[in-house]
Amino acid sequence: MHDIDYGYPKNEIMYRWQRRAVEVADQRYWRLYQFAFVGLRNSTDVAHTQSGEYVIMTIFFDLSRRMGYFTIQTYIPCSMIVVLSWVSFWINKDAVPARTSLGITTVLTMTTLSTISRKSLPKVSYVTAMDLFVSVCFIFTFAALMEYGTLHYFTSNRQTKKSKSNNNTQKAPSMVNIRPGTSLLQMNNIVPYHEEADYAYECLDGKDCTSFFCCFDDCRSGAWRENRMHVRVSKIDSYSRIFFPTAFGLFNLVYWIGYLYL
Repeated sequence: MHDIDYGYPKNEIMYRWQRRAVEVADQRYWRLYQFAFVGLRNSTDVAHTQSGEYVIMTIFFDLSRRMGYFTIQTYIPCSMIVVLSWVSFWINKDAVPARTSLGITTVLTMTTLSTISRKSLPKVSYVTAMDLFVSVCFIFTFAALMEYGTLHYFTSNRQTKKSKSNNNTQKAPSMVNIRPGTSLLQMNNIVPYHEEADYAYECLDGKDCTSFFCCFDDCRSGAWRENRMHVRVSKIDSYSRIFFPTAFGLFNLVYWIGYLYL
């Protein structure tokens, strides 16, 4: 806060503080709920304008935010929503409505919490510490939803291809030579034998097992074992149960150490 008297320039009136330190009323009679009063300081400056020089008397109120209010209103709810999004990793991957509804609900809840938290803060052009925390929590909930979307896509694609291959092998009749010199007879319901080395499994659409990355169990044989990356679809949830909590815990460790001590 400052006060400028443009009625009288510096050469006519010179304003000075009577005391170097400014005193305020007893803090027991006034209190701020979201902020803690740290102290105040005063200064005297001169403003140089085209009409002359004017004395500026400024007083600064130093405040710090109370962590209790924002912890209850923002930090704890956001952390609980992130933990709630991890529940889907323990739900069966075939329960599509349950996991989808849980992921969408957590994402929408994080959107509401981020909107409410910004309303209680001043509108500034830079990123605050609370904006960073809320944004990271939103990314974690959105990533949990995308994890199930990826898992469901690969598993459903694999089951569709297996069902198509089984139907083709059952429909294709095999020809067996009964004795030399006789004609070939059709024997139904006999599946031809294929060696693993000669059979090429398709991992993704238009890609075979020689690609660098594969998410299907059928790519574990042959040259695939050498200098390749293999991820089992059935284990993605198991990996997520470890990766998501560990990553969120490391983020909180770095965030609170940097925010409180640095």
